[in-house]
Amino acid sequence: MPAPLADKIRPKTLADVVGQEHILAEGKPLRRIIESGTVPNMIFYGPSGVGKTTVARIIAENCGMSLYKLNGTNASLSDIKDVVADIGTFGSENGILLYLDEIQYLNKKQQQSLLEYIENGDITLIASTTENPYFAVYNAVISRSTVFEFKPVTAEQLVPAIKRAFSKISEENGYEIEASDDIISRIAYSCGGDVRKAMNTTELAVVCGEASDGKLTITEESLEVLAQRSNMRYDRDGDQHYDILSAFHKSVRGSDENAALHYAARLIEAGDIISLCRRMLCIASEDVGLAYPMAVPIVKACVDSALQLGLPEAKLPIAEAIILMATAPKSNSACLAINAALDDLRSCDALDFPRHLQNVHYDGKGAKVIGQHYLYPHDFPDHYVKQQYLPDAIADHVYYHFGENKQEQSAYQYRLKITEKNK
Repeated sequence: MPAPLADKIRPKTLADVVGQEHILAEGKPLRRIIESGTVPNMIFYGPSGVGKTTVARIIAENCGMSLYKLNGTNASLSDIKDVVADIGTFGSENGILLYLDEIQYLNKKQQQSLLEYIENGDITLIASTTENPYFAVYNAVISRSTVFEFKPVTAEQLVPAIKRAFSKISEENGYEIEASDDIISRIAYSCGGDVRKAMNTTELAVVCGEASDGKLTITEESLEVLAQRSNMRYDRDGDQHYDILSAFHKSVRGSDENAALHYAARLIEAGDIISLCRRMLCIASEDVGLAYPMAVPIVKACVDSALQLGLPEAKLPIAEAIILMATAPKSNSACLAINAALDDLRSCDALDFPRHLQNVHYDGKGAKVIGQHYLYPHDFPDHYVKQQYLPDAIADHVYYHFGENKQEQSAYQYRLKITEKNK
């Protein structure tokens, strides 16, 4: 069975690795570690197809250690014991380097079984994961390792790799491949920063190309089918899901409607309007808040419409709500206020109610204050009268601070007016 194109042109040196300049460029941390010849325990974290396995292989081939490879999706405790059993043997006299791909799929016991050996240096671990290691990897393993984050490769960085792939295929098959710069650019931009996906798309483009007079031409028509939706990097249960939602939320909060629409479009294209709608309802209260209270019912109405319409029409009320919130004044005063109240509650526990706020009931013979003595605000001017509402221990605590926007400042001026008049 022929090897995939991605394996045939896999880089052999760090200089050939596509992207990851932030850790692999001259003078950068991972580059220095590799060139030093001393390989520590490391965890490579990042999306699939960005070079984690490639860099691990380059390290293994240049460190002189015996390389063992396991994949967390199918590795068992027995497999790990087999690696441990080779410690101290003739074949591992220079040390053992264990490359453990998809470590997040190993359970806690399996990960713990490595601790003793990676701590005393019998095994050097290079693990890779597409999930956030601080959630997916056992903490004791992380504390003994250095985490390096690999990032999606840009389209510009992918272009040379795609050209190299076409050259490799042309050389192997003995015919010229005609792929315009627009075609190459289209492949680069359609693969969402995934080098492996770009190689697969390149290989399929050749299979679907039009052969004529010893030359094969890559057409726009065939690429249109191959590249459709391939730029979606999305997993509803993984980091990408939460990263997109986080980017969307922060874009609305930051009043950038264009960025907010971009991230919303990614969720819509992935068919996940439920997560998007839930986040929109949250933003209306958390970030627009009291600066424009009508955002809550308006967004709720748009969300209801979107869920009733379904895709593709759901995009219309969703877009309306997003633009409304992104361009509206912002206030997180209500969010800060309830968080402060909750913090107080957790530190003070449940405190007694002021007697005048309790439900009317028999005071008992030993009661210090007989009668409720509640002042009914509607019996006073401006429907306000000063009295204590908080428990005695926190009577002077303030949770809510009026925001500087027009809406809250108007409410603040009204509060001043009625309190000053009824001192």
